[in-house]
Amino acid sequence: MVNIGYHTAKIQGNFFRSIYKSSLANIVSFPIAQERQVPIKVYSLSCERDLPEQVASLRSFLRHVGIPKAFTIMSDGSYTEKSIKLLRLVHPCVDVQLLTKFQRDDLPPSVYAYASQQAMGKKLAALMSIPIDEATLYTDSDILFFQGASDLANLAASEDMHTYYLPDCKNSLDKRLIYEDIEQQEPINAGFILFKKSLDWNESVQRLTSLQEPPNYFSEQTIVNLTIKRNHGLALASEKYIMNVDDQFVYPDKFVTKQTAMRHYVSDIRHKFWQSVFLKP
Repeated sequence: MVNIGYHTAKIQGNFFRSIYKSSLANIVSFPIAQERQVPIKVYSLSCERDLPEQVASLRSFLRHVGIPKAFTIMSDGSYTEKSIKLLRLVHPCVDVQLLTKFQRDDLPPSVYAYASQQAMGKKLAALMSIPIDEATLYTDSDILFFQGASDLANLAASEDMHTYYLPDCKNSLDKRLIYEDIEQQEPINAGFILFKKSLDWNESVQRLTSLQEPPNYFSEQTIVNLTIKRNHGLALASEKYIMNVDDQFVYPDKFVTKQTAMRHYVSDIRHKFWQSVFLKP
C-alpha cells in the first residue's frame, strides 16, 4: 500500500524548497523582528548545495534565539561570491570564511588527511579549529530553531563551564574507533554543540591516527562522541532539543511544539525541514 502521507510530505517539502531557493535574493532582505542580544558566538559549516538550508537556519536562529556576537559560516570552498554576498546580507553579524583559511595550522596530520578525503573530515577540522573563549555554538545548516529557543539563550548566558551536546537517536558511529562498549552507549550527534570551554581532542584523535584503513563518513561523529564524553559533556533536554526520525514516514512533524528549541532535520527527514519553514509559526 502506498504511504500517501509520507509521499505527500516529500513532494511538498521539495516544492517548498524550490520556492525558497528561487526567492533567496528577496528573502535575505526581509527584516527579522529581533532585538535581543545573546552573549554567544555561532559557527556553521556548509556548502553551495545547502545554501537554502543555511539561510533558513540562520534566519530561524536570529528570530528565535537572538542576535549573537558573531555568526560565522565556514565555507567548504564551494560557495560562490554571489552566495557569500547573499549570506552576509541576512544580518550584519554574519561573516563567511573559507575553511582552508579558518582552520588551525597545528592540527594532527591525520585530521588534515581526513579533511582532504571527505566532507566529514572537513567538519572535524572545522570543529577542532573553532576558538572557544566564551559561549560558542556549532550548528549544522539543517537545523531549525523554534519558539522555545530562548532556553538556548539562557544556557549561553549561564556561568557554568559545561559542554552541552545533542543526544542522537541511533548509533551512527565508526565501530573501528570504539574500544569499549560503554563508549557507544548514549551516542552523541555532532551537528549541534554548545561549548563553554576548549576540549582536549588528543586521545580521541589518536585513534584516528592509528586507523589502518581510511576513515569513513561516521569517523568524525565518533571522534566528537568520544571527545565530549571524555570532557564530561552534558546532554541537552531531548524534549526541547530534538534529534528524532520516528516521524519519517508520516505527514506531520510530530515533535515540534511551543517548547521546542531546535530540531536537527537529518537527511531522513529533510523534507520536514521545509514543512516547518513554511508551516510552523
